[in-house]
Amino acid sequence: MQWQADGYVLSVRRHGESSAIIEVLTREYGRRAGLVRGASGKRLRGLLQPGNLLQLTWRARLSEHLGMFVVEEMNANVAPLLDDPLALSGLLGACSILCLTLPEAERQQNVFDAFAVLTDNLLLPEVWPALFVRLEVGVLLELGYGLDLGKCAATGETANLTHVSPRTGRAVSSQAAEPYLDKLLPLPAFLLSSAEPLQEGDIGNGMRLTAYFLERRLLWPVDKQLPEARNRMCERLQS
Repeated sequence: MQWQADGYVLSVRRHGESSAIIEVLTREYGRRAGLVRGASGKRLRGLLQPGNLLQLTWRARLSEHLGMFVVEEMNANVAPLLDDPLALSGLLGACSILCLTLPEAERQQNVFDAFAVLTDNLLLPEVWPALFVRLEVGVLLELGYGLDLGKCAATGETANLTHVSPRTGRAVSSQAAEPYLDKLLPLPAFLLSSAEPLQEGDIGNGMRLTAYFLERRLLWPVDKQLPEARNRMCERLQS
């Protein structure tokens, strides 16, 4: 069996003396793993970095086998970020979340496109953190745990949505939220409209919102925790 696709490297781990097992994200085939021979060589060592976009050829006798990758460079996204620790932490945080949450071998067109937009904007610190939150919201949606932010769960109104119910993942208006502020999660306005300017605290609230539902709906049921790379990214954003 064989297929070809463009894919982002999500993770790399050494295998034997000179090979590596990589995980990639493709639009057509989702998250896939495979063996790359000669990965420790000078040429491949630079290519096989999380975040780089590669041309991939995957081969295996059966579709359920690990398979082998042959890779060619397309876009070395990592190189421009090496002098920007915050941007690099954003890239690694996103890669780690996708590795941890996405099922293997399921088409992920929307997540792939959202990740591409994020990587294209990582040198813009005023832009990419909001894109990161949107990526995580998209992951929840694609995996069947999407947040319902269209109208208030209590009143049905579509204006003045300021919070999210931690129990249902549905939006709550400012009036309905008033008696329960200590129990609800703040909803940053940029998740309701891309035209909304970022306000102070929006990124922190967005990260806490997605973390809450990622943990409780995807990770904790299978005894997993948010990855350290994401935690380090959040610490850098707060510093």
